[in-house]
Amino acid sequence: MKVAVVGATGMVGEVMLKVLEERNFPVTELLLVASERSVGKKLTFKNKEYTVIGLADAVAAKPEIAIFSAGGDTSIEWAPKFAAAGTTVVDNSSAWRMDPTKKLVVPEINAHELTKDDKIIANPNCSTIQMVLALSLLHKKYKMKRIVVSTYQSVSGTGVKAVKQLENEIAGIEGEMAYPHPIGRNALPHCDVFLENGYTKEEMKLAREPQKIFSDSSFSITATAVRIPTAGGHSESVNVQFENDFDLKDVRQLISETPGVILQDDTSKNIYPMPILAHDKDEVFVGRLRRDETQPNTLNMWIVADNLRKGAATNTVQIAEYLVENNLV
Repeated sequence: MKVAVVGATGMVGEVMLKVLEERNFPVTELLLVASERSVGKKLTFKNKEYTVIGLADAVAAKPEIAIFSAGGDTSIEWAPKFAAAGTTVVDNSSAWRMDPTKKLVVPEINAHELTKDDKIIANPNCSTIQMVLALSLLHKKYKMKRIVVSTYQSVSGTGVKAVKQLENEIAGIEGEMAYPHPIGRNALPHCDVFLENGYTKEEMKLAREPQKIFSDSSFSITATAVRIPTAGGHSESVNVQFENDFDLKDVRQLISETPGVILQDDTSKNIYPMPILAHDKDEVFVGRLRRDETQPNTLNMWIVADNLRKGAATNTVQIAEYLVENNLV
């Protein structure tokens, strides 16, 4: 199995290599790929040193799978070139997510839809992944009608420059700014760029991607995305109204049975999900389950996950694992 990791020198790329190693993905030949300025750099995988190569060389090598985390522009230009060479691309950018000809996949929910003909597969937004996974069995049983979600997103979701800004502010050092305002001791209601409708791109991803993943446009979503000064892990306050009423005991049982989800919901012992506890873990954590007392059939919940792992690298690798296990590459 010849595997290319495109964007191997980036923040998510580094986590992808870590996840591939931890999960013992069946790599027989590894191609570490990045932009021209990173070509020639040395990276280590399973105690072996590799030299970073360029995109053209990687396409020419015709890997079976290419895992992309190199930004939307790179994906738009290069994913079709890999696909034309027979490579199956799993792309972590937003480039292909809402393309009607491409699948948008969270393996626990809809990997069964994948076929050998899917040569470019999209990985959803980090905030989307944790939300849909937590809601998947609840939607199946009670049928979602409307979701109101507010996110509390870590600076690692923006990238290395934002992490450095936070570190500089904590240390009292003036440095390059990733955001238009300080992030330390602050909360920025500004994730990604603002659109004409007043929402950000991040908020619209949250509104649109779940409908595609569930192949269901009967429910609606409205979102507010906020950047907070945590180094890693995204949190979400989710208010979900269902068509049918629910029993909280059954809700807890369904969440406990959801693959990849861990229930942390015992307020008598101060047990609830927090980003500091989700760090470096692949699961999605759910707690603070309570009925919305202001309207019928409505549930409040708190969802946390490591945005660089299940929100990006792990989900991408899980898609690749499904392709291999089901002989789709």
